[in-house]
Amino acid sequence: MNTSRFRLQAAVFVLTAFLLGCNEFMVVGVLSNIARSYQASLSAVGLLVTMFAMTYAICTPVLTTMTAKYDRFKVLMILMAAFLVGNTMTALAPNLVWLFASRILTAAVAGTIISLILVFVSIVAPLEKRSMLVAAVFSGFSTATIIGVPIGTTISMLSSWHISFLVISLLTIIVAACLYKLVPRHTQQATGSISHQLHLMTDRRILWGVIVMVTLMAAEYTFYTYIRPIITDVLGFSVGQLNWLLGLIGVMFIIGNTCAGIISSHYGIQKIPLISAACLLLLILMGTCFRFSWLGIVLLCLICFVLGMPGSILQVMFLNVAERDYPEAMSLASSLNPICTNVGVTIGSFVAAVSVNFVTISQIGYIGALFAVVSLIGSIILVRK
Repeated sequence: MNTSRFRLQAAVFVLTAFLLGCNEFMVVGVLSNIARSYQASLSAVGLLVTMFAMTYAICTPVLTTMTAKYDRFKVLMILMAAFLVGNTMTALAPNLVWLFASRILTAAVAGTIISLILVFVSIVAPLEKRSMLVAAVFSGFSTATIIGVPIGTTISMLSSWHISFLVISLLTIIVAACLYKLVPRHTQQATGSISHQLHLMTDRRILWGVIVMVTLMAAEYTFYTYIRPIITDVLGFSVGQLNWLLGLIGVMFIIGNTCAGIISSHYGIQKIPLISAACLLLLILMGTCFRFSWLGIVLLCLICFVLGMPGSILQVMFLNVAERDYPEAMSLASSLNPICTNVGVTIGSFVAAVSVNFVTISQIGYIGALFAVVSLIGSIILVRK
């Protein structure tokens, strides 16, 4: 293996994930600016986030399955071009309808792009390095929420939110050029009908893995949906302290991701029940720990560290199962993590929005614990399979 070329490939795969993460999450930091520029309500503009997640979750498996029979390299380049068009439309959007259309386009292709990146990871990385590279790709996505979003917000404050997305378009051109140069062409791929590809979803290991992933993400977003009011209103920190505390929590996600690569390399999925159990315990402890400001922050850091692990571990399992038993469904297998993530985010945020009408935000951890119980049961069954 050409070590220097592999390192360059790994770097551009991580950069691609970072790019996609910036595009998805940057909207959160500039919602107020968008609302002002179109004289729209914040609630109406807030639908951009929900619509993006739903489009991502629906289109990713459909587009991934439909394009699986075509040359992966060509499909990736076409999708990167579509992503560039969609993001540039966002940057130049003259009205809210145009903006929604552009976000639908980028959401529709973003999931399939990251799925193809993960397929190429399984192709270029030796088996012993696959887990670490998958974890690194997900770390790139997580880093976008820590570095990319604040940078985009700062750019929008200095000039306008339109410029933030134009920067993403410029970065897209650079990344696409690197992918064109470094991604292997005409890779060996098994072709099959859509029904053959969907046969992957009948495998009990895959089904239980999906259940565990969705419920853990739902558990996370029952509290993460309200992370800002939790830090400022419940724990009593100032708005000035908010940004660096959010950065600290984001760093814990990245550290968890990194540890996931090590755990996956040595233990596979054997530690998933332990991760689910730790998540359940920490969610139950939220109600007590939130009475003390710094203890509450420590608990948030710990649970985000734990929740940074399962995505990479389960994605490696999805890829390994598909490669061994369902080679025609490699693209579909690589899309399962982003699909599960967005489904879990949608469920968790919706349940949280309903739950705060009946419980205080300080007690929202108990709602998340219900999802964690399902995840613990599912992870035990998964390991036994």
